[in-house]
Amino acid sequence: MFTNELNWLKYIIEWRIQRHFGHSGNREKNLSGNIPELSGQQKHPHLSSLAKKYRFGREEELILILALTPHLNPNFLDDVFRENLKNSGDFPQLGGIKGTKFRGFIPTGETASFLLAGEDLQGRNRLQHIFSEEHPFAQQRILWLEDVTQGEPRMSGRIIINPDIVDQLLTGKVSRPRFSTDFPAEYITTELEDKDMVLSKSTRAKLQELQNWLSHQDILMNRWNLKRWVKPGYRALFHGPPGTGKTLAATILGKNTERDVFRIDLSMVVSKFIGETEKNLSQLFSRAQNKEWILFFDEADALFGKRTSVRDAHDKYANQEVAYLLQRIENHNGLVILASNFKSNIDEAFIRRFQSVIYFPPPTAEERYLLWKKTLPARKGLRLPTDEELKAIAKKYEITGAGIVNVMQYCALDAIAGKKSEITTLSIQTGIEREYQKEGKVF
Repeated sequence: MFTNELNWLKYIIEWRIQRHFGHSGNREKNLSGNIPELSGQQKHPHLSSLAKKYRFGREEELILILALTPHLNPNFLDDVFRENLKNSGDFPQLGGIKGTKFRGFIPTGETASFLLAGEDLQGRNRLQHIFSEEHPFAQQRILWLEDVTQGEPRMSGRIIINPDIVDQLLTGKVSRPRFSTDFPAEYITTELEDKDMVLSKSTRAKLQELQNWLSHQDILMNRWNLKRWVKPGYRALFHGPPGTGKTLAATILGKNTERDVFRIDLSMVVSKFIGETEKNLSQLFSRAQNKEWILFFDEADALFGKRTSVRDAHDKYANQEVAYLLQRIENHNGLVILASNFKSNIDEAFIRRFQSVIYFPPPTAEERYLLWKKTLPARKGLRLPTDEELKAIAKKYEITGAGIVNVMQYCALDAIAGKKSEITTLSIQTGIEREYQKEGKVF
């Protein structure tokens, strides 16, 4: 795996060391005309695909392979440098650092500059662009230089390659990130289909607008050239009582458009320590950039609520967190959904920035009947309430879709445990009473 690429990198390292430290006096400045390109037939297909997509040249390919090498062969760079540097000593020209846990050679921007430009100041200056914010490396979050201590050369920062790019190059696909303190978002999905959702016509029509954007955003922005006027990404607010289908709608959107949906755990994002919330959000949005994920902020009031009047330093920083979040959401190029039980809880500054505000009302009697009908167990031979009985229950008892699912689970378990061959209206009413008690409602 990547044998040709590693041999190519070894050849370049040996070539540069020979000319820089050799005694022939032939200290050529750059690689032009001396180092062969890695031909398409020699390239690993995953590297070839990435290079073709972003039109990378030889310099970008070398930097990619250099950054990937510690992940491929931990000893490779140490061994090659040791073989070609006969005298021991410190060679600052090579750059490189040791990691906290990784004990091998980790290349820095200086390592890339040395290999590609040697002492050629013009060539070294040109390489600065490759690590700039304008280059696809940074814009697509492929790789970047680690921040350095103030006053130290920028190129002394280690080259950090995105873990997703490592996955893509090594396996051809990107693994879903795991829920952690560094990525406080949980992948969510559903076995239900679009036809299983029971929604009002207005809610369904507005959800279709989101699906239209997910399906046709590239045509909208590029072929129709609206990117001059329209900001990247899409922002939506889902609001309505608990249990009315906000989370389900987000997962169905992802399923319909073949996109991963991640629910953000705000308890892990919001920190009592000043500045930590911005750091957590930055990590989240940076990881999600260019992934086509749907980010679903459930119970968003905790972070996206109304800004407070400034009474102390914590109030000041709380408002800064809101402002920072507004900026990250506006600049994010994917779909961001905020969910709240009450629209009035969300700061008006946020509301103005949403392309869609979608209300999920409690289901009507007719919608409740459809929900009861859809959630009935499909076990063969099980006697179930009639349509008329279900319609009567739907008309009499106000309950959300999530509540209906809970009731049906209770009824099914009661029938299984009691070895019963039917689900009765009495059993359903008992289940509804349990739901009412949970919510503090009078049955």
